Amino acid sequence: MSDLSKLPVTVITGFLGAGKTTLIRHLMQNPQGRRLAVVVNEFGDVGVDGEILKSCAIPDCPAENIVELANGCICCTVADDFIPTIEALMALTPRPDHILIETSGLALPKPLLKAFDWPDIRSRITVDGVIAVADAEAVAAGRFAPNEAAVEAQRAADGSLDHETPLSEVFEDQIACADIVLLTKPDLAGPEGVARARAVIAAEAPRLLPVIEVAEGVVDPRVILGLEAAAEDSLDARPSHHDGAADHDHDDFESVVIDIAELSDPADLATRIEGLARDHNILRVKGYAAVAGKPMRLLVQAVGARVRHQFDRPWGADEPRRGRLVVIAEHDDIDPVALHAALNAPAG
Repeated sequence: MSDLSKLPVTVITGFLGAGKTTLIRHLMQNPQGRRLAVVVNEFGDVGVDGEILKSCAIPDCPAENIVELANGCICCTVADDFIPTIEALMALTPRPDHILIETSGLALPKPLLKAFDWPDIRSRITVDGVIAVADAEAVAAGRFAPNEAAVEAQRAADGSLDHETPLSEVFEDQIACADIVLLTKPDLAGPEGVARARAVIAAEAPRLLPVIEVAEGVVDPRVILGLEAAAEDSLDARPSHHDGAADHDHDDFESVVIDIAELSDPADLATRIEGLARDHNILRVKGYAAVAGKPMRLLVQAVGARVRHQFDRPWGADEPRRGRLVVIAEHDDIDPVALHAALNAPAG
């Protein structure tokens, strides 16, 4: 790459737990000659995604090329976090050939694209493309309203009213901004679910978008990298619910970090997390846990009532064996006391 050429950046957006980190891990391990750098924007202060990626570092994407930003949405902290981070990555020797940005699952992508118009970096970087990662099963199930049946009844009663929740707006903005949509976990959705998810995406997309089914993040990098979309120059073609607003916030969502006691059985924790989705409308849980008698740390990832856990690495010699989980939900559903009690009580 010539030092005079613009450094391409791919923005990877998507609904909570759709598989963005899994996708980036695959790209890191299959760079096809590119030297990659990665920016991870966490929601909450437990750096799960960044640490997962750093554990996968390879010569073409060493650990120093992986940066976590956990101080809020990067499109809201452009001057303080985003611009300095991009400048630091561009100053690395050797310079990366491509930067991947994993946005928070709650982030609106268009304000981030606008950040690439800043004079300090506009002449040196370009948005190669925006990749929206969508969970096929969740999209097919229409999980963008807490009570889909009630919403449909209200719509039937008064078709002029808009009863969509903020979750649907996040999803729609991510699809509208995308150059390619990756439909993940197609095996869980099944053929009929995949077909429904494709129909939802087609209805929301402002233009014809390629939709690719992806399992476990495996996709040929040639399909999603090197698009040369220059997305920062085509903002008008990427409509948003928030167009015309001076800025945006994330007051509709909130996260809380819950400390959990050492476990005797990971399945017990999974049952408790399933209960959070059912009883407290919790959207996302991610973090770590300690299991009695086990030298390995338990990595926990949950989307709604779907919980995955695995042992990821040994506990450090000087590392406290404590569990910490980030719990994310809409603002009115966050009750730290109730969540702490639910996560630390035996499953019933």
